[in-house]
Parts: sequence; structure tokens; C-alpha cells
Amino acid sequence: MSAIKIGSTYTHEVCFSQEQVNAFADVTGDHNPIHIDAEYATKTPFGRCIVHGFLAGSVFSKVFGTLFPGEGTIYMSQEMRFMAPVFPDTEYRAVFEVEETIPEKHRGVVACRLERISDGQICIEGKARILHREKL
Repeated sequence: MSAIKIGSTYTHEVCFSQEQVNAFADVTGDHNPIHIDAEYATKTPFGRCIVHGFLAGSVFSKVFGTLFPGEGTIYMSQEMRFMAPVFPDTEYRAVFEVEETIPEKHRGVVACRLERISDGQICIEGKARILHREKL
């Protein structure tokens, strides 16, 4: 991939299984029943289990480190606002747009969002700051 520029975009589809949610709960120790107990979750405003916010947001890290701009990316920071729940076994699209580049420092600012494919609902939005010595 050549250097990314202001306005460059990238999309990536993702779906989190309940098994992945359960594994994330085990790894982090966050066993909040809203994530792992279907019976409990039916009594919440969401009506079913929801994906941990940081598991859902981890798609941004995956994309930066492996796909866009890819290997060699250093993730410097990430702002995230959780706008709507992310549900297991539902298709989502992560959308990235380069808003700023600082070529002399090999840095960039990338707007990130996670949206539900079925209706376009934005579930997470934010900005990342990344460094890549060859592509920024």
C-alpha cells in the first residue's frame, strides 16, 4: 500500500459471537451479566446480551495493525463514544477515514466508527492517532 492521505477511507465487516463475548469476559474478568447471561439480559433495556464496549472497539486495533495501514502501525491513542449497543451475532461495519496527516512525524488522525449493517445505526464513534513510518 502506498502512503495514505487525507480523505483515504477503509471499511471492514465484523460480527462478534457470544462465544467471543464469553471469552473476552474470561480474559478481562468482566463478567457483568449484561454480557453473558441471556436470562438476565432480557430484563434490561437492551432485551438481550450486549458485546463489551472494548471488545467491539477492538476491531479498530485489528484493522490498524493488520489491514489499514497495516503492519508497522503504532497505535498512539483512541477516543471512543459508545452510542448504541453492539449485539452478538449481528453484522457490523467498521469505517475509517483519514482526517489529518503529519508526514514529517509519520502520524495521522483517523475517524473511526462501528455501524450496524442492517440499519446504519452508529454504535461507536471516535478518533485514533496512529504512527506509521512508511505509510504516513
